[in-house]
Amino acid sequence: MTPPHAPQIPVVVLAGFLGSGKTTLLNHLLRNRAGNRIGVIVNDFGAIEIDAMTVAGQVGSTVSLGDGCLCCAVDAGELDVYLATLTRPAARLDVIVIEASGLAEPQELVRMLLASDNPRVRYGGLVEVVDAAEFLETRERHPEMDRHLTVADLVVLNKTDRVPEARLDAVREAVASTGSGAAVIGAVHGRIDPGLLFDPVLRQEEDDNTRQLTFEDLLREADQEADGGHADHLHAAYESVSFTSDVPMDPRRFMAFLDSRPPGLYRIKGFVDFGAGDRGNAYALHAVGGFLRFVPRPWARDEARRTQLVLIGSGIDADALHKELADCRTEPGRGPIERPQSGRTGTGEAPQDATDELERSMWGVLRYVRQPDED
Repeated sequence: MTPPHAPQIPVVVLAGFLGSGKTTLLNHLLRNRAGNRIGVIVNDFGAIEIDAMTVAGQVGSTVSLGDGCLCCAVDAGELDVYLATLTRPAARLDVIVIEASGLAEPQELVRMLLASDNPRVRYGGLVEVVDAAEFLETRERHPEMDRHLTVADLVVLNKTDRVPEARLDAVREAVASTGSGAAVIGAVHGRIDPGLLFDPVLRQEEDDNTRQLTFEDLLREADQEADGGHADHLHAAYESVSFTSDVPMDPRRFMAFLDSRPPGLYRIKGFVDFGAGDRGNAYALHAVGGFLRFVPRPWARDEARRTQLVLIGSGIDADALHKELADCRTEPGRGPIERPQSGRTGTGEAPQDATDELERSMWGVLRYVRQPDED
Protein backbone atom coordinates (compact mmCIF):
# COMPACT_ATOMS: atom_id res chain seq x y z
CA MET A 1 0.00 0.00 0.00
CA THR A 2 1.22 3.50 -0.81
CA PRO A 3 2.04 5.65 2.26
CA PRO A 4 -0.90 8.00 3.00
CA HIS A 5 1.11 11.14 2.17
CA ALA A 6 2.94 9.85 -0.91
CA PRO A 7 2.55 12.28 -3.84
CA GLN A 8 -0.03 11.27 -6.42
CA ILE A 9 0.50 11.54 -10.17
CA PRO A 10 -2.20 13.44 -12.07
CA VAL A 11 -3.68 11.53 -15.01
CA VAL A 12 -5.04 13.73 -17.80
CA VAL A 13 -7.44 12.30 -20.37
CA LEU A 14 -6.98 13.87 -23.82
CA ALA A 15 -10.01 13.29 -26.05
CA GLY A 16 -11.58 14.69 -29.21
CA PHE A 17 -13.08 13.62 -32.51
CA LEU A 18 -10.97 12.26 -35.34
CA GLY A 19 -8.65 14.92 -36.78
CA SER A 20 -9.27 17.48 -34.04
CA GLY A 21 -5.56 17.73 -33.22
CA LYS A 22 -5.11 15.60 -30.10
CA THR A 23 -1.74 14.19 -31.13
CA THR A 24 -0.55 17.67 -32.13
CA LEU A 25 -1.50 18.95 -28.69
CA LEU A 26 0.18 15.98 -27.01
CA ASN A 27 3.38 16.57 -28.95
CA HIS A 28 3.27 20.22 -27.92
CA LEU A 29 3.05 19.17 -24.26
CA LEU A 30 6.00 16.82 -24.72
CA ARG A 31 8.02 19.64 -26.26
CA ASN A 32 7.08 22.06 -23.48
CA ARG A 33 6.82 19.79 -20.47
CA ALA A 34 7.94 22.41 -17.92
CA GLY A 35 10.51 20.07 -16.40
CA ASN A 36 8.02 17.23 -15.93
CA ARG A 37 8.57 13.62 -16.87
CA ILE A 38 5.46 12.60 -18.79
CA GLY A 39 4.18 9.07 -19.28
CA VAL A 40 1.76 8.45 -22.14
CA ILE A 41 -0.92 5.85 -22.79
CA VAL A 42 -1.71 6.09 -26.50
CA ASN A 43 -4.83 4.51 -27.96
CA ASP A 44 -5.05 4.62 -31.76
CA PHE A 45 -8.10 3.17 -33.50
CA GLY A 46 -6.83 0.61 -36.01
CA ALA A 47 -4.12 -1.97 -36.45
CA ILE A 48 -1.36 0.52 -37.33
CA GLU A 49 -0.68 2.74 -34.35
CA ILE A 50 0.28 5.93 -36.15
CA ASP A 51 -0.29 8.08 -33.07
CA ALA A 52 2.02 5.88 -31.02
CA MET A 53 4.67 6.12 -33.72
CA THR A 54 4.31 9.91 -33.74
CA VAL A 55 5.15 10.27 -30.06
CA ALA A 56 7.70 7.44 -29.93
CA GLY A 57 11.04 8.56 -28.56
CA GLN A 58 9.65 11.74 -27.02
CA VAL A 59 8.68 10.30 -23.65
CA GLY A 60 10.32 8.01 -21.14
CA SER A 61 7.46 5.53 -20.66
CA THR A 62 4.90 4.83 -23.37
CA VAL A 63 2.17 2.19 -23.28
CA SER A 64 0.40 1.74 -26.61
CA LEU A 65 -3.06 0.17 -26.84
CA GLY A 66 -4.18 -0.76 -30.38
CA ASP A 67 -6.95 -2.57 -32.22
CA GLY A 68 -9.90 -0.75 -30.70
CA CYS A 69 -10.77 2.21 -28.53
CA LEU A 70 -9.49 2.20 -24.99
CA CYS A 71 -12.88 2.38 -23.33
CA CYS A 72 -14.00 -0.80 -25.13
CA ALA A 73 -10.72 -2.73 -25.05
CA VAL A 74 -10.03 -2.64 -21.31
CA ASP A 75 -11.96 -2.50 -18.08
CA ALA A 76 -10.93 -0.58 -14.97
CA GLY A 77 -8.82 -3.46 -13.69
CA GLU A 78 -6.86 -3.70 -16.94
CA LEU A 79 -6.32 0.04 -17.04
CA ASP A 80 -4.81 -0.29 -13.58
CA VAL A 81 -2.20 -2.67 -15.03
CA TYR A 82 -1.01 0.04 -17.40
CA LEU A 83 -1.16 2.71 -14.72
CA ALA A 84 0.87 0.47 -12.41
CA THR A 85 3.57 0.28 -15.08
CA LEU A 86 3.82 4.05 -15.33
CA THR A 87 3.54 4.79 -11.61
CA ARG A 88 6.43 2.61 -10.51
CA PRO A 89 8.80 4.74 -8.40
CA ALA A 90 11.63 3.82 -10.76
CA ALA A 91 9.79 5.54 -13.63
CA ARG A 92 9.94 8.87 -11.75
CA LEU A 93 7.00 10.28 -13.71
CA ASP A 94 5.20 13.48 -12.76
CA VAL A 95 2.24 13.38 -15.16
CA ILE A 96 0.42 10.71 -17.18
CA VAL A 97 -1.57 11.55 -20.32
CA ILE A 98 -4.09 9.14 -21.82
CA GLU A 99 -4.64 10.04 -25.48
CA ALA A 100 -7.98 8.50 -26.37
CA SER A 101 -9.01 7.29 -29.77
CA GLY A 102 -11.06 9.74 -31.79
CA LEU A 103 -13.93 7.27 -31.51
CA ALA A 104 -13.67 6.75 -27.75
CA GLU A 105 -16.37 7.63 -25.22
CA PRO A 106 -14.51 10.01 -22.88
CA GLN A 107 -16.98 9.67 -20.03
CA GLU A 108 -16.18 5.96 -19.90
CA LEU A 109 -12.47 6.72 -19.70
CA VAL A 110 -13.10 9.11 -16.82
CA ARG A 111 -15.29 6.54 -15.09
CA MET A 112 -12.56 3.90 -15.34
CA LEU A 113 -9.93 6.32 -14.10
CA LEU A 114 -12.00 7.38 -11.08
CA ALA A 115 -12.64 3.69 -10.35
CA SER A 116 -8.92 2.91 -10.43
CA ASP A 117 -7.53 1.02 -7.47
CA ASN A 118 -4.12 2.65 -7.89
CA PRO A 119 -3.52 4.98 -4.92
CA ARG A 120 -0.58 6.63 -6.71
CA VAL A 121 -2.79 8.42 -9.24
CA ARG A 122 -5.38 11.17 -9.12
CA TYR A 123 -7.70 12.50 -11.77
CA GLY A 124 -6.10 15.35 -13.72
CA GLY A 125 -9.06 16.34 -15.86
CA LEU A 126 -10.68 15.61 -19.22
CA VAL A 127 -9.44 17.80 -22.06
CA GLU A 128 -11.71 17.75 -25.11
CA VAL A 129 -10.08 19.02 -28.32
CA VAL A 130 -12.45 20.56 -30.88
CA ASP A 131 -11.64 21.33 -34.50
CA ALA A 132 -12.97 24.88 -34.81
CA ALA A 133 -13.00 24.63 -38.61
CA GLU A 134 -15.08 21.44 -38.76
CA PHE A 135 -17.02 21.36 -35.49
CA LEU A 136 -20.40 22.68 -36.64
CA GLU A 137 -20.66 20.20 -39.51
CA THR A 138 -19.21 17.31 -37.50
CA ARG A 139 -21.68 17.97 -34.68
CA GLU A 140 -24.59 17.59 -37.10
CA ARG A 141 -23.30 14.18 -38.22
CA HIS A 142 -22.31 13.08 -34.70
CA PRO A 143 -24.67 14.58 -32.09
CA GLU A 144 -23.00 12.44 -29.43
CA MET A 145 -20.29 15.12 -29.36
CA ASP A 146 -22.62 17.16 -27.15
CA ARG A 147 -22.41 14.44 -24.52
CA HIS A 148 -18.62 14.49 -24.72
CA LEU A 149 -18.48 18.25 -24.21
CA THR A 150 -20.75 18.18 -21.17
CA VAL A 151 -18.33 15.95 -19.25
CA ALA A 152 -15.19 17.87 -20.28
CA ASP A 153 -13.23 19.90 -17.75
CA LEU A 154 -11.37 21.92 -20.39
CA VAL A 155 -12.37 22.50 -24.03
CA VAL A 156 -9.61 23.45 -26.47
CA LEU A 157 -10.87 25.09 -29.67
CA ASN A 158 -8.05 24.08 -31.98
CA LYS A 159 -7.24 25.46 -35.46
CA THR A 160 -8.69 28.87 -34.65
CA ASP A 161 -6.41 30.37 -37.31
CA ARG A 162 -8.48 28.64 -39.98
CA VAL A 163 -11.84 30.28 -39.19
CA PRO A 164 -13.10 33.89 -39.24
CA GLU A 165 -14.09 35.51 -35.96
CA ALA A 166 -17.82 35.22 -36.68
CA ARG A 167 -17.60 31.46 -37.17
CA LEU A 168 -15.44 31.10 -34.06
CA ASP A 169 -18.14 32.90 -32.08
CA ALA A 170 -20.70 30.47 -33.51
CA VAL A 171 -18.56 27.53 -32.39
CA ARG A 172 -18.28 28.97 -28.88
CA GLU A 173 -22.04 29.46 -28.74
CA ALA A 174 -22.58 25.89 -29.93
CA VAL A 175 -20.26 24.54 -27.21
CA ALA A 176 -22.08 26.60 -24.58
CA SER A 177 -25.46 25.37 -25.85
CA THR A 178 -24.52 21.81 -24.87
CA GLY A 179 -24.65 22.85 -21.22
CA SER A 180 -20.92 22.43 -20.77
CA GLY A 181 -19.51 24.42 -17.86
CA ALA A 182 -15.91 23.75 -18.92
CA ALA A 183 -13.33 26.44 -19.44
CA VAL A 184 -12.93 27.12 -23.17
CA ILE A 185 -9.68 28.34 -24.72
CA GLY A 186 -8.55 28.81 -28.29
CA ALA A 187 -5.40 27.30 -29.78
CA VAL A 188 -3.40 27.11 -32.99
CA HIS A 189 -1.55 23.86 -33.73
CA GLY A 190 -2.60 22.55 -30.29
CA ARG A 191 -0.45 25.07 -28.44
CA ILE A 192 -1.83 25.62 -24.98
CA ASP A 193 0.05 26.59 -21.86
CA PRO A 194 1.11 23.36 -20.08
CA GLY A 195 0.40 25.19 -16.81
CA LEU A 196 -3.28 24.55 -17.46
CA LEU A 197 -2.69 20.82 -17.00
CA PHE A 198 0.34 20.42 -14.74
CA ASP A 199 2.74 22.42 -12.62
CA PRO A 200 6.37 23.05 -13.59
CA VAL A 201 8.94 20.84 -11.90
CA LEU A 202 12.48 22.05 -11.31
CA ARG A 203 15.00 19.27 -10.87
CA GLN A 204 18.54 19.73 -9.74
CA GLU A 205 19.93 18.04 -12.83
CA GLU A 206 17.81 20.30 -15.06
CA ASP A 207 18.80 23.45 -13.23
CA ASP A 208 22.47 22.94 -14.10
CA ASN A 209 23.63 25.50 -16.65
CA THR A 210 26.21 23.05 -17.92
CA ARG A 211 23.78 20.24 -18.71
CA GLN A 212 23.59 18.79 -22.20
CA LEU A 213 20.82 19.68 -24.60
CA THR A 214 17.83 17.34 -24.33
CA PHE A 215 15.50 16.11 -27.04
CA GLU A 216 12.98 18.62 -25.71
CA ASP A 217 15.48 21.46 -26.24
CA LEU A 218 16.15 20.39 -29.81
CA LEU A 219 12.45 20.15 -30.63
CA ARG A 220 11.80 23.58 -29.15
CA GLU A 221 14.64 25.10 -31.16
CA ALA A 222 13.25 23.53 -34.32
CA ASP A 223 9.80 24.94 -33.54
CA GLN A 224 11.22 28.40 -32.92
CA GLU A 225 13.09 28.37 -36.21
CA ALA A 226 9.93 27.33 -38.05
CA ASP A 227 7.80 29.97 -36.31
CA GLY A 228 10.25 32.83 -36.34
CA GLY A 229 11.19 32.44 -32.67
CA HIS A 230 7.67 32.72 -31.25
CA ALA A 231 6.94 29.08 -30.38
CA ASP A 232 6.79 29.82 -26.65
CA HIS A 233 4.38 32.77 -27.02
CA LEU A 234 1.21 30.81 -26.35
CA HIS A 235 -1.12 33.71 -25.51
CA ALA A 236 -3.56 31.32 -23.84
CA ALA A 237 -6.83 33.03 -22.98
CA TYR A 238 -7.01 32.08 -19.32
CA GLU A 239 -6.51 33.74 -15.95
CA SER A 240 -4.66 32.69 -12.82
CA VAL A 241 -5.84 34.02 -9.46
CA SER A 242 -3.83 33.71 -6.23
CA PHE A 243 -5.35 33.82 -2.76
CA THR A 244 -3.55 33.79 0.59
CA SER A 245 -5.03 34.05 4.07
CA ASP A 246 -3.42 33.88 7.51
CA VAL A 247 -6.91 33.48 8.96
CA PRO A 248 -8.18 29.87 8.88
CA MET A 249 -10.98 28.93 6.50
CA ASP A 250 -14.39 27.97 7.79
CA PRO A 251 -14.96 24.41 6.51
CA ARG A 252 -18.67 24.76 5.81
CA ARG A 253 -18.43 28.09 3.99
CA PHE A 254 -15.37 26.93 2.04
CA MET A 255 -17.15 23.77 0.90
CA ALA A 256 -20.15 25.87 -0.14
CA PHE A 257 -17.77 27.92 -2.29
CA LEU A 258 -16.31 24.78 -3.89
CA ASP A 259 -19.76 23.33 -4.53
CA SER A 260 -20.86 26.49 -6.37
CA ARG A 261 -17.67 27.43 -8.20
CA PRO A 262 -18.41 29.25 -11.45
CA PRO A 263 -18.24 27.80 -14.97
CA GLY A 264 -14.84 28.29 -16.55
CA LEU A 265 -12.93 27.74 -13.30
CA TYR A 266 -10.82 24.80 -14.42
CA ARG A 267 -8.28 24.10 -11.66
CA ILE A 268 -7.82 24.92 -7.98
CA LYS A 269 -4.65 23.88 -6.21
CA GLY A 270 -2.90 24.71 -2.95
CA PHE A 271 -3.18 24.18 0.79
CA VAL A 272 -6.01 25.00 3.18
CA ASP A 273 -5.82 25.76 6.89
CA PHE A 274 -9.08 24.81 8.62
CA GLY A 275 -7.90 26.08 12.01
CA ALA A 276 -9.76 24.48 14.89
CA GLY A 277 -11.40 22.07 12.44
CA ASP A 278 -8.11 20.16 12.34
CA ARG A 279 -5.20 21.84 14.09
CA GLY A 280 -2.79 19.03 13.24
CA ASN A 281 -3.04 19.03 9.45
CA ALA A 282 -2.83 21.20 6.37
CA TYR A 283 -5.14 20.06 3.56
CA ALA A 284 -3.72 19.89 0.04
CA LEU A 285 -6.50 20.69 -2.41
CA HIS A 286 -6.75 19.32 -5.96
CA ALA A 287 -9.82 20.41 -7.95
CA VAL A 288 -10.23 19.86 -11.69
CA GLY A 289 -13.60 20.69 -13.22
CA GLY A 290 -16.11 18.91 -11.01
CA PHE A 291 -13.51 16.61 -9.41
CA LEU A 292 -12.36 17.42 -5.88
CA ARG A 293 -9.84 15.77 -3.58
CA PHE A 294 -8.30 16.79 -0.22
CA VAL A 295 -5.07 15.23 1.04
CA PRO A 296 -4.27 16.03 4.69
CA ARG A 297 -0.68 16.19 5.88
CA PRO A 298 0.84 17.21 9.24
CA TRP A 299 1.99 20.79 9.61
CA ALA A 300 5.77 21.12 9.72
CA ARG A 301 7.14 22.36 13.03
CA ASP A 302 8.11 25.85 11.81
CA GLU A 303 5.63 26.09 8.94
CA ALA A 304 3.44 29.20 8.76
CA ARG A 305 -0.17 28.13 9.06
CA ARG A 306 -2.00 29.80 6.22
CA THR A 307 -4.21 29.06 3.25
CA GLN A 308 -2.53 29.41 -0.15
CA LEU A 309 -4.56 28.77 -3.30
CA VAL A 310 -4.17 29.24 -7.04
CA LEU A 311 -7.30 29.25 -9.21
CA ILE A 312 -7.01 28.81 -12.99
CA GLY A 313 -9.76 29.29 -15.53
CA SER A 314 -11.14 31.11 -18.53
CA GLY A 315 -13.62 33.97 -18.30
CA ILE A 316 -13.48 34.06 -14.51
CA ASP A 317 -13.96 37.17 -12.35
CA ALA A 318 -10.83 37.56 -10.22
CA ASP A 319 -12.31 40.20 -7.90
CA ALA A 320 -15.44 38.15 -7.29
CA LEU A 321 -13.37 35.04 -6.51
CA HIS A 322 -11.22 36.97 -4.05
CA LYS A 323 -14.33 38.28 -2.28
CA GLU A 324 -15.97 34.86 -2.12
CA LEU A 325 -12.83 33.28 -0.68
CA ALA A 326 -12.38 36.10 1.83
CA ASP A 327 -15.96 35.47 2.98
CA CYS A 328 -14.97 31.85 3.71
CA ARG A 329 -12.58 32.87 6.48
CA THR A 330 -13.47 32.27 10.09
CA GLU A 331 -14.52 35.30 12.10
CA PRO A 332 -15.39 35.61 15.79
CA GLY A 333 -19.13 35.42 16.36
CA ARG A 334 -19.90 34.26 12.79
CA GLY A 335 -21.50 30.94 11.72
CA PRO A 336 -21.72 28.15 10.97
CA ILE A 337 -21.55 27.39 14.71
CA GLU A 338 -25.08 27.61 16.08
CA ARG A 339 -25.42 29.62 19.26
CA PRO A 340 -27.09 27.97 22.26
CA GLN A 341 -30.74 28.69 22.99
CA SER A 342 -31.57 30.98 25.90
CA GLY A 343 -31.63 29.29 29.25
CA ARG A 344 -28.69 27.02 28.41
CA THR A 345 -25.91 29.51 29.12
CA GLY A 346 -23.74 28.36 31.99
CA THR A 347 -24.82 24.76 31.72
CA GLY A 348 -21.60 23.72 30.05
CA GLU A 349 -23.46 22.54 26.96
CA ALA A 350 -22.70 25.51 24.66
CA PRO A 351 -18.98 24.76 24.21
CA GLN A 352 -19.80 21.15 23.46
CA ASP A 353 -22.45 22.26 20.94
CA ALA A 354 -19.88 24.45 19.22
CA THR A 355 -17.37 21.60 19.09
CA ASP A 356 -19.94 19.19 17.70
CA GLU A 357 -20.99 21.69 15.04
CA LEU A 358 -17.39 22.25 13.99
CA GLU A 359 -16.82 18.50 13.73
CA ARG A 360 -19.96 18.15 11.62
CA SER A 361 -18.82 20.91 9.29
CA MET A 362 -15.48 19.13 8.77
CA TRP A 363 -17.31 16.07 7.49
CA GLY A 364 -17.99 18.05 4.32
CA VAL A 365 -14.22 18.18 3.83
CA LEU A 366 -13.43 14.66 4.96
CA ARG A 367 -15.80 13.06 2.44
CA TYR A 368 -13.35 14.23 -0.23
CA VAL A 369 -10.36 12.63 1.50
CA ARG A 370 -9.39 9.24 0.11
CA GLN A 371 -9.60 6.72 2.92
CA PRO A 372 -7.02 3.90 3.37
CA ASP A 373 -9.67 1.24 2.73
CA GLU A 374 -10.31 2.77 -0.70
CA ASP A 375 -6.79 1.97 -1.91
